[in-house]
Amino acid sequence: MNPRLLPALHAPDDLTTLVENRTVYSLDAFELNIFETHQTARRVPLSMGSLVLTTMLRGKKVMHLSGQAAFDYLPGESVIVGEEQLMEIDFPEATLDNPTQCLAVAIPADTIRHTVDLLNERFPLAEEHTPWHLDAHHNAHLTNTPELTGTLERLVHLSQETHAAKDVLAGFTLQELLIRLMQTNARQLIFQNYAQHLTSHRFAQVVQYIKRHFTEQITVDKLSELACMSKATFFRLFKREFGLTPVEYIIQERLAEAKRLLRNPVATVADVCFRAGFNNPAYFQTIFKKYEGITPGLYKKQCGLG
Repeated sequence: MNPRLLPALHAPDDLTTLVENRTVYSLDAFELNIFETHQTARRVPLSMGSLVLTTMLRGKKVMHLSGQAAFDYLPGESVIVGEEQLMEIDFPEATLDNPTQCLAVAIPADTIRHTVDLLNERFPLAEEHTPWHLDAHHNAHLTNTPELTGTLERLVHLSQETHAAKDVLAGFTLQELLIRLMQTNARQLIFQNYAQHLTSHRFAQVVQYIKRHFTEQITVDKLSELACMSKATFFRLFKREFGLTPVEYIIQERLAEAKRLLRNPVATVADVCFRAGFNNPAYFQTIFKKYEGITPGLYKKQCGLG
């Protein structure tokens, strides 16, 4: 989440507790909670009674969820927690000067069901056997995409508004959040584990091809052929399922490779440009700054290699 848009922390005198101090915003469509912790603690239990999307804003937690190994939970990440599922949380580093802060959006089951049914009826995905769904038990620990982060920021902003239309707008934004969340889940499932789905999901073959050939020129003709679709259908369904276009995904793969190469002390920015699949240094500079917020040269310097 953009640091400028982080919810303000409470002053110490305004806290009712130093562990998971809770601020609640209740709207017609959902309940938004902001938790902050200002001292170390272990195995703090929390259950929200409905499906919850939690998102870390500041600090570090260690999450304990049933059936999973404990894991570090850091800013820029989200965890989907199922209805009635118990969270147990460690706060190994929290202090008054270094608190943790976390969002928790409690989403009614009826809202999820209505949104999923609407999407499956009007906007089906590429594979009939993998319809839209929100699974709180598999791939529950997610790295936020920019789209998901932006939607969460709007939810926080709307929750604190006072105008009469805020509940209507919040309902639409919650539906967008659910879509972004399912797209983020789909990215993690297919982009990271494509090899497990090569025989069951046509986009897994597309992802494998892109990962193997992203430094080369890749055409939408070739990708749509792999997916056994027309170009228009392939482009539309890929964007629908993952929340980004095939071209945007190729750029992301090239940028990930560029960052890896830039960490090599002897690599020059110009050399990295071509080795990562970009054939125009000016374009590489522009696209790197657009996605990463800094130039390739500054990224290299920040890695201590410039």
